[in-house]
Amino acid sequence: MRTNAEVIIVGAGVVGNAAAYYLAKQGVSVIVLEASDSIGHGGSSRNGGGVRQSGRDVRELPYAIYGIKNIWPNLSEELGMDIEYVQKGNLRVGLNEEHIKILEKLTDNAQTLGLDVNMVSGEEVREICPYLSEKIVGASWCPTDGHANPMKTTLAFYKRGRDMGVTYITGAKVVQIRKIRGKARQVIVEDGTVFEGEHIILCAGYETREIANTVGIDIPMVPYFGSAIVTEMQPKMFDIMLGVANAEIYGHQCAHGSFVFGSGTGLEPTVKADTSNLKLMSLDASANCRGIMKYVPKLKNAKIVRSWGGWMDITHDHVPVISPVEEVPGLILACGMSGHGFGTAPAVGLMLSQMVLSQELICDISSLRYDRFHSAL
Repeated sequence: MRTNAEVIIVGAGVVGNAAAYYLAKQGVSVIVLEASDSIGHGGSSRNGGGVRQSGRDVRELPYAIYGIKNIWPNLSEELGMDIEYVQKGNLRVGLNEEHIKILEKLTDNAQTLGLDVNMVSGEEVREICPYLSEKIVGASWCPTDGHANPMKTTLAFYKRGRDMGVTYITGAKVVQIRKIRGKARQVIVEDGTVFEGEHIILCAGYETREIANTVGIDIPMVPYFGSAIVTEMQPKMFDIMLGVANAEIYGHQCAHGSFVFGSGTGLEPTVKADTSNLKLMSLDASANCRGIMKYVPKLKNAKIVRSWGGWMDITHDHVPVISPVEEVPGLILACGMSGHGFGTAPAVGLMLSQMVLSQELICDISSLRYDRFHSAL
């Protein structure tokens, strides 16, 4: 088994796979270590599939916009797999004045960065998508947003990475990073195997926090369990991505006709954090169904064929950490995606490769540095 490479990536989610691909594309040797026995085991393959710019914190917008303009449109062709990317817009809807205030603030912030997003009335919402509820009083509308298949996207990056020489090792739970002469050099897994590289990229979801702790770095994150359901196949209804101002539900109709919707119950913060447990709470599916019927009443008789859940890593300010670590040269963090990292994953993977190679980043993400929390700790 190969144990040395220029870059060791911890975590085989969509971010880790994307980073591995972009590094291999530039001739860099890469080893990816994954704790579970499968690729994309966490939220990377268990999410609503949104590829959006609207509704984001302004710190995320520049690279979200870059990815949608420059990466997503040609990604299926580049990776050699249909990732079911659809760019038909995103309606983020509201039922009341409180919802509209949330949407107006997000829209105003996004417009300052040049994003084509606008508020629309309830009547305009139903012109865009006639299947939505009469109770909706308004929404933000971003015509360049869309959605893709999370599982296929993650696996497409994985397969292309393997084709280009990336080594993947599953069942390799990382327990420690070891510094050599002040620089992060070694990654030690549970069975004692030592992997060594010039650069180490930590993108292992919530587990990133514990691993980073072994070299004295702490990122304030909490684990959060998100759930989703899949309906039976339905007649073609809409191509848009659908969201709600307070993130109550979110989802889209897939290429084969099923709908995928994610939601929460409001009880997630009370769930005991056992990230090895992927079982749903009994309330998850019913809460999701109530949300769907509230916003898309025409689906009230649709049968649910599958449900699943996955753990997300939520930072203190709900915005990712993407940066090198100055106190530990050679270490790069990409964590705390806070439940909305799938759509930006290709751009994040590209920027991680640029950090390794000391190239100019596609945009300024200095506001996502790991040390922005220091004053609060």
